[in-house]
Parts: sequence; structure tokens; C-alpha cells
Amino acid sequence: MKELTRAEEQIMKILWDLEKGFVKDIIEKISDPKPAYNTVSTIVRILERKGFVSHKAYGKTHEYYPVILKDEYSKAHMKNFVNSYFSNSFEKMVSFFAREKSISLHEMEDIMKIMEKEIKIQKKS
Repeated sequence: MKELTRAEEQIMKILWDLEKGFVKDIIEKISDPKPAYNTVSTIVRILERKGFVSHKAYGKTHEYYPVILKDEYSKAHMKNFVNSYFSNSFEKMVSFFAREKSISLHEMEDIMKIMEKEIKIQKKS
């Protein structure tokens, strides 16, 4: 799956929240200063070429909707992130954030609970 630029990701986040919308609907959700209509329209068409978005035409107007689920993109993006920065090791990633104090003790305890639950599920399979 292709990576998105920051601007493309911003538009996709809005479309995932809206589920579908016209360029004007997307612009309404962008905080000030708002980009030009043509800028947003161009980004949406790039997203369409990349396979993230499709549209339904109403004459000359297009209603856009995501064809890639947010979870799908998040999963692929995280795999790429872990691969690029932590040699494809989730263990290295978690230990990095723990060492940097980026994860609180409470969050680490929650992660441990999630991991213990997942271990039990996988052992049953």
C-alpha cells in the first residue's frame, strides 16, 4: 500500500470521518487557514489515482468516498513504521518508547494486560 503525504492523510482522515463527501464538505472540516478549493480537489483526485478514494458523479459534481478502510491503512502504515525504524521488531519499538518515558506506567500495565489476553487467545488456536 502506498504511503500518503501529510496533506493526503489529512484529507483521508476527514473522508474516513465523513464516510463520503463533496470537496466543499472536506474544506469545511479543515481548520483555518483553509486551502483553496482547487488544492483540495487536486489532492482528492491524487488519492483517487492512488486507489484510496472513489467517487459517484452527479453531473459535473463528484461525491468522494474512501475505498481503503482507516484500519487497513493504519495497519500497513504501522508495519512500515516498525520495519523502517525498529528493524521490523515490535519488541524494539515498545522498549524504545518505554526507555524514552513516552509510555506511562499505567499504559505499560494496560499493554501487558492486552498482551496476556492475546497470548491466551493464540494458545487456544
